[in-house]
Amino acid sequence: MPGSQLPFMEEGMARWPFGPPNAGIALDFTGTPPTPGELRNLVTERWADVPRLAQRLVRDGRGTRRHRWLPVDGHDPAERIRREDVTLREAVRAWFHTPFPDGPPPWHLHLLRGAAEGDFTLLFRMHHSLLDGRSLTTLLRALLDGAPPVDVPASQADPGALRRTAVGGPGMLAVGLPVPLPGKGERRPAYTVVRLPHEEVRAARRAGGGRAVTTNEVFLAAVSGVLRSCLLTAADAGADPSGRVWLSVPVDGRPPGHDDFLGNAFMNVRVPAPVTLADPAARLAACTGLLTTVTRRRNLAERLVEGAFSALPAAGQALARGRLFAAEYAPAACSYVHLRETGRTLAGRRLRNISLVPMIPPADTVTFALGACAGGHTLSVTTNSGGEDAELLAEAFLHELGSLGRAGGGCYVPGP
Repeated sequence: MPGSQLPFMEEGMARWPFGPPNAGIALDFTGTPPTPGELRNLVTERWADVPRLAQRLVRDGRGTRRHRWLPVDGHDPAERIRREDVTLREAVRAWFHTPFPDGPPPWHLHLLRGAAEGDFTLLFRMHHSLLDGRSLTTLLRALLDGAPPVDVPASQADPGALRRTAVGGPGMLAVGLPVPLPGKGERRPAYTVVRLPHEEVRAARRAGGGRAVTTNEVFLAAVSGVLRSCLLTAADAGADPSGRVWLSVPVDGRPPGHDDFLGNAFMNVRVPAPVTLADPAARLAACTGLLTTVTRRRNLAERLVEGAFSALPAAGQALARGRLFAAEYAPAACSYVHLRETGRTLAGRRLRNISLVPMIPPADTVTFALGACAGGHTLSVTTNSGGEDAELLAEAFLHELGSLGRAGGGCYVPGP
């Protein structure tokens, strides 16, 4: 069968055991929605020659049954546009359980009703083997006014052997401590989005006591505070969590010069969650510098694991489900995507904010996803531990963000 087999990371997501491996990014705009014709013209102009969007996912019928990408001849990306009279949350509830059909390229661009009157939402929904978060920002930026179209040659240039990765972290098989989630309501996938007050994010960054603090470090510190509160309210709170609670963080592995590569070029790293520290400012200090990266070749252990998974994907998936997807490995994942300010309008409609829609997380874990653009930050929370858990954990995050702001001397008072 022609076509290249999927690399390690993409094959793993194609075999995702917790539900359809759907993910996406939603862009909220203010203004009258574009007509389907307007949107088709933009998509055709900006995405028509992007090979990554004209591929379908197939599976070998022999041997290890690896997946492959195959081109779809004559594909028109405008055919993937869908207009639906639902909000983002309503759409997500449906497609948590809906895999992409075999045959066409596994993505859609949905034009949805906005959360408020006079707004609309553009949701790019995809099979996660197609693209990572960095690819999505590259692609979606090209739709916005004033931005250059996708650089097609650069989008196909494989990053090669070098990768950016975070410094430090535990060994892949190091066992941590699971964190009991609230478990409220029916056990099912749950998703919610909250907008983070800009003043609170700024106040939290001042909690570094004069040190330069990134938004990502504030994000990790607030999530650590949420996990700490879960541990303190758990029935078995006597377990010592020192150095045993980890956050799983996707790090963009593209080396310099490959920013526009479209595909999956990230790696998940584990960083310690300072859940034993009661002071929010101390937790922030402990998270400072955790995501310092270096550019290097993959080491021998990484190559061996990747090679074994590629040769025996079914066995690798069984190992992953038992160890790498367990709550002991990382009870929370933290993903941060920033759509930078090359373009801020779509056919004249102003971009307000972006929200991430992660895959259904492993059992008894939670995914916190931070989206950012010039309009501010939003937090998405996804769980499958209880139907009410996503909202409860989002509220806990807002509380922790406020605690960080107060630790930094902030005096934010919510407006009307």
